[in-house]
Amino acid sequence: MKLSAPIFILKHRAKALSRSEGIPLHAALDRIANDEGFAAWSLLAAKAANDEPTGRSFAQLVRGELVLIAARPGQGKTLLALDWAIRSMQRGDSAAFFTLDLTAENVAERLASIGFQSDRYADRLLVDTSDRICADYVVERLAAAAPGTFVVIDYLQMLDQKRTNAELMSQVRTLATFARERQLIVACISQVDRKFDGAQRAWPMADDVRLPNPLDLRLFDRMCFLNRGEIRLVARTRA
Repeated sequence: MKLSAPIFILKHRAKALSRSEGIPLHAALDRIANDEGFAAWSLLAAKAANDEPTGRSFAQLVRGELVLIAARPGQGKTLLALDWAIRSMQRGDSAAFFTLDLTAENVAERLASIGFQSDRYADRLLVDTSDRICADYVVERLAAAAPGTFVVIDYLQMLDQKRTNAELMSQVRTLATFARERQLIVACISQVDRKFDGAQRAWPMADDVRLPNPLDLRLFDRMCFLNRGEIRLVARTRA
């Protein structure tokens, strides 16, 4: 039985249901599981453990890569990035989430909604919401990061909004070099142009990525597209 959405999105829905209806989280999880055709959340989780596109896509990521996560609003790109960060910590690596879009409280809420155990992994996670975030700032903050660290940039189109920051192309080249030389995995969250809403296609493509400023997308080793609960990971050739 195929799930209607990746498990991290189903967890997020259950958290929202728990809040909106004032019911225990376990009851909300079971209700979501019922909607998916399972008698209980434990059965759904067992199924997902063996057939989970989120885990399969994360397993394909390689140290030294620069990854683009792109989707229209509401498709779960931020939740996917956070899920991958959690998976990185679960396997013993560290993670960093740099955001120009969310507050620290927003990040904490989203992490909690997908089951993040802050008491267990908080020492492996850096959340940075500084207005100074740009490629050089990330490199400076992660000067001592260990190989294998999973890094999220939220989000691509905001990196060069300040006139004092380098142009977007230059910043992405810096991030690509940093990932490769330090053997990190760096994932940039990106918007998809709304023209895709009217496209007769199941997936966005590179041409659908919203680029207000010039950027060669071949700088990314992989591109991950989300749409309607599905995940598609595409390998690309570095420029």
